[in-house]
Amino acid sequence: MDIFVQALILGIVEGITEFLPISSTGHLIIVNRFIDFGGEFAEMFDIVIQLGAILSVIVYFWNRLFPWGAGKSIDQKKEVWMLWSKAIVGVLPALAIGAVFEHKIKEYLFHPSVVSTTLVIGGIFLIFIESRKKTPLFSSVSAMTYKTALAIGFIQCLAMIPGTSRSAATIIGAMLLGASRGTAVEFSFFLAIPTMIAASGYSLLKHGASMTLVQGETLAIGFVVSFLVAWAVVAFLMNFIRKHDFKIFGYYRIALGALIIGLISFHLFPAW
Repeated sequence: MDIFVQALILGIVEGITEFLPISSTGHLIIVNRFIDFGGEFAEMFDIVIQLGAILSVIVYFWNRLFPWGAGKSIDQKKEVWMLWSKAIVGVLPALAIGAVFEHKIKEYLFHPSVVSTTLVIGGIFLIFIESRKKTPLFSSVSAMTYKTALAIGFIQCLAMIPGTSRSAATIIGAMLLGASRGTAVEFSFFLAIPTMIAASGYSLLKHGASMTLVQGETLAIGFVVSFLVAWAVVAFLMNFIRKHDFKIFGYYRIALGALIIGLISFHLFPAW
């Protein structure tokens, strides 16, 4: 398969799955069993195209995220800076834990069997959390305390296990800690920005200098496609949560995880 077509496919997969609570990393690991660039470039590609998806959040929520917008009052500007500071606090656990366990996680956990198991477990948790009848303690990110933001950041670290889903971990964590569904989704979006900027920046510094021209063009295609698709998904999700819960994603995770487990059991899944 042409390398640019592979980049297009992986960009679409990343764009669709990054913000839905179904695990973008898990889906990329599965797809990479069928189409794979191989080597360190494949690892960098999967991380950097996630940054393309994150860029869509910055564009979509530009007015909420940009403190110097025309017409903003002093209180509105303070609210923007508070939002950013909570996102920074929330990303600190991932930076610390990721720095210590990154290599072990990639060595032992980046496998379809792990992805399938965590997809099922995460799906069960999504259905459980949405089945509870509980009044949210706060319905906006501005009402969230720094302690809550830090706690969500620690819960986000579960997403280092592929198949868990960063968005699912942060959404479930925020809802368990008292956030409304909409607030949980928004903070998951905002928390993704420093998280993926840090991960992508580290990966580019580590492997970027060794990229060939073709690899650079391939990465650019995946980045742009991921951005465009994710932008549409963010808009869809913000509209979706006004009328629906996340149970459908829980059922999808369980079905996909069960399918992969079945394929592995009958030796029909590409070997690791």
